[in-house]
Amino acid sequence: MEQATQTLTIENDEEIVFRSRYPSVPIPDNLTLPEFVLKDAELYADYVAFVDATTKKSYTHGEVARDVRRFSKALRSLGLRTGHVVVVVLPNVVEYAIVALGIMGAGSVFSGANPSSHSSEIKKQVELAEAKLIVTDDRSYNKVKELGLPVIVLGEQRVEGTIFWDELLEAAERASNTGIETAVDQNDLCALPFSSGTTGLSKGVMLTHRNIVANLCSTLFSVGPDLIGKVTILGLIPYFHIYGLTGILCATLRNKGKVVVMGRYDLSTVLKALIEHEVTFAPIVPPILLGLVKHPILEDIAKLKLRSVMTAAAPLAPEIYEEFRRKFPEVDVQEAYGMTEHSCITLTHGDPRNGHHTSKKRSVGYILPNLEVKFVDPDTGRSLPSNTPGEICVRSQCVMKGYYKNEVETAQTIDEQGWLHTGDIGYIDDEGDVFIVDRMKELIKYKGFQVAPAELEGILLGHPSVEDAAVVGLPDKEAGEIPGAHVVISKDAKESEEDLMKYVANNAAHYKKVRVLHFVDNIPKSPSGKIMRRLIKEKMLEDISKSTLAQ
Repeated sequence: MEQATQTLTIENDEEIVFRSRYPSVPIPDNLTLPEFVLKDAELYADYVAFVDATTKKSYTHGEVARDVRRFSKALRSLGLRTGHVVVVVLPNVVEYAIVALGIMGAGSVFSGANPSSHSSEIKKQVELAEAKLIVTDDRSYNKVKELGLPVIVLGEQRVEGTIFWDELLEAAERASNTGIETAVDQNDLCALPFSSGTTGLSKGVMLTHRNIVANLCSTLFSVGPDLIGKVTILGLIPYFHIYGLTGILCATLRNKGKVVVMGRYDLSTVLKALIEHEVTFAPIVPPILLGLVKHPILEDIAKLKLRSVMTAAAPLAPEIYEEFRRKFPEVDVQEAYGMTEHSCITLTHGDPRNGHHTSKKRSVGYILPNLEVKFVDPDTGRSLPSNTPGEICVRSQCVMKGYYKNEVETAQTIDEQGWLHTGDIGYIDDEGDVFIVDRMKELIKYKGFQVAPAELEGILLGHPSVEDAAVVGLPDKEAGEIPGAHVVISKDAKESEEDLMKYVANNAAHYKKVRVLHFVDNIPKSPSGKIMRRLIKEKMLEDISKSTLAQ
């Protein structure tokens, strides 16, 4: 393939827009997301699509296609209709794609929730999404049983008062289609993942079938026919996350590959799965990369068939990158960039074996086909030339429809020209490689999970002894970032710093726990009342450093 360079377009003598170095790729007009990813499944009917790394339970591509149809039919028979939202509270299981695509195939909307979330957080998502149904397992049932909605339960254990998954599919197999068939349009909503976006508070991201199909067309353009049915991918990133849904489940089904499903992270289990299943591609977060670097069993490394790893959920520390490259010289390390509001991956690396440009190390790759990107001065709004950092803005058919019932936030994120403002600062060099410099947004990324400071501040401020609070992200070699808090307490308060950390832990998911908390006299704020997080972060790091030296 001929090496291309990115296209630079100047519009109205002012707008500087960058496009892909590669030609546009077609997006089918008449296929829903389930139809798109399950296309030609019958040709690979006996190929394994999903296998559980621990139990070895598996589904072939033929079985996935069959059960997606059965589940869609079952949901219609239960009264679910176009636009109805189903909240799915499941860990990574081999049935996850069947659940998600079955919901979409019925014309309804899939909304994945983190099963480790606090019950109050799941309740909030169910209420914000106006869900009609919940799908979960026996372990998470207690978190949803009081929400007053019908519940479908997967797993071996039957739960009284719920709909049992196996029986539901069997009944759907026997039932008639009369009166329950529906036409699903490509512009209908298919997914409502919840994201903290650029402002820190959770919002439903409205994604259509076309949004995700368009994203897959762009991201998979470099996958040649020689790789169809040949790639084995590590399925460890949570499937409720947009990368898990689009980049792992949907992309693998489209390419007729195999996902090695892992419900929880354990380094020895990950290594065993990589070797036993001959995994060739592993999307993972930096803490797992660090674990692989430190793993002492050298003989295991020789058995690896791993060709490449990709990190996209959190920044990768330079020292971890270099250590990994030294230990695994045969494994390519790629850093990609994406966001829920853009249906998943936005910037990535191609396959040099197919003649694609090889992006520079530490870049997040190049602009994909069908995408437009510009870099904007946050103060003036003017677009900037190459090698000049600015806010990354992207425009394409992957851009979300908007935030669910939140026109104000939508207008702040997508402008009138259709540009999605990401809240991240980056630049593009002369060869078309993009580098992330910093985040405008204040989100903390703990082991790839998004933690909103505003949410933790709200929990702290709910404590009767807390007068003011601010939460910032502190750098951590293993987790990427950890939540740290400055708290002003009332004069007669009896609580310790440890007590307040426990209070937050009891009211939030485990990954959102405040890991460092210091009592202070006041929270520095700007004249307009905004928390001056940079000053707080500097003070916390200084105090931690002094404490370490004193020990």
